[in-house]
Amino acid sequence: MAKIYQFPKDFLWGVSISSYQTEGNNFYSDWYAWEKLGKIKDGSTSGLACDFYHLYHQDIDLAKSLNLNAFRLSVEWSRIEPEEGKFNQKEIDHYKKVLNYLKEKNFKVFLTCWHFSLPYWLAKKGGFENKENIFYFIRFVKKIVFDFSHLVDFWLTLNEPLIYVACSYLLGLWPPEKKNLISALKVFFNLVKAHQQSYKIIHQILPQAKVGLANNLVYFRVAKNNFFDKKLTKIFHSFYNYIFYSLTKNTHDFIGLNYYTSHRVEFFKIKDLIKRMTSENPETRVIHKEVHPEGLYFLLKDLKKFNLPIYITENGIADSTDHRRRRFILRHLKYLSLAIKEKVPVKGYLYWSLIDNFEWREGFKPRFGLVAIDYETLKRKPRKSALMYSEICQKNALTQEIVEKYDPERIKEIFNL
Repeated sequence: MAKIYQFPKDFLWGVSISSYQTEGNNFYSDWYAWEKLGKIKDGSTSGLACDFYHLYHQDIDLAKSLNLNAFRLSVEWSRIEPEEGKFNQKEIDHYKKVLNYLKEKNFKVFLTCWHFSLPYWLAKKGGFENKENIFYFIRFVKKIVFDFSHLVDFWLTLNEPLIYVACSYLLGLWPPEKKNLISALKVFFNLVKAHQQSYKIIHQILPQAKVGLANNLVYFRVAKNNFFDKKLTKIFHSFYNYIFYSLTKNTHDFIGLNYYTSHRVEFFKIKDLIKRMTSENPETRVIHKEVHPEGLYFLLKDLKKFNLPIYITENGIADSTDHRRRRFILRHLKYLSLAIKEKVPVKGYLYWSLIDNFEWREGFKPRFGLVAIDYETLKRKPRKSALMYSEICQKNALTQEIVEKYDPERIKEIFNL
């Protein structure tokens, strides 16, 4: 009898993108200004990026053709408020068109209010390091909630606050390129307040709204089965994964989980671990030994304690050949299914990303897309992994037939044959 991992009825299958990484020509952003200083590793600038701004119909149609029913995107604050206090109605109307088109195609919409980039005018005021600037963020959130209220199913206030704090204020890899612990702590606690106040204002406007955030979690593994490694692993797991949640209790209607990687924790090699974790944004530097699909299962089991619906808001791998991507998806969906079987309330899975995009400091080299983009012509071409994912979504199941078709070498591993 053929093996199968069945997913629940009404399970959401989708993809995630972000505005800055796909739209192009975000002239009024702090990132756009920073790129002009030659900061991108491959020598590029975001430029037109994927031109999702003009080609959104095409990309949304592509997502629909892949049998998806959920779509996560963000709005670019610097487009909507390019100058302090001056909201651009043309850009607000543009986002309404995008969101309306998603609803026409019957997508459940996950909208991220802030995905790393800031208006340049706000960056000059100190960004999130200045607690006075929380006011401007809440004003922006209030504006988009009023304008887009009927077009959004899930509101994500922030994307990966710890990643932002680390890359921008501890490691100096992203604008404003600071390496200052005090600054990092200020930004962290101001993001906590920004989320809390956003949650409150969204619910004041839309009492029935579903509000959360997308948080990057890492599965920490014990390197050696000894007392020191066990204790240190527990510390890393509790602090890195749950510090933001612990400070924002009762301001989550669901959990948005971004999962990419795992780290082995060895007490006597703690410096090596910290170096690995802080060498770059973990989403763009995942190497083979750090891909640990079972880690998703263990994190989901742990997240069950919050008694909230869980959505995988990002999970993906950069792979220009597409061989590892198929394997990555199959293995993660296996463990996702096992967690659901054990009553973990996972309600949806959104792969990162629908299309190749501008990967921040890494530029255009990392290829995360189910759909490949030729950056010279901007032509889209679904990869084989996209076709595989489409079949899984259509069947609402991971079947032996699908694995045999797309990655037969993994049959024994996926189904424990």
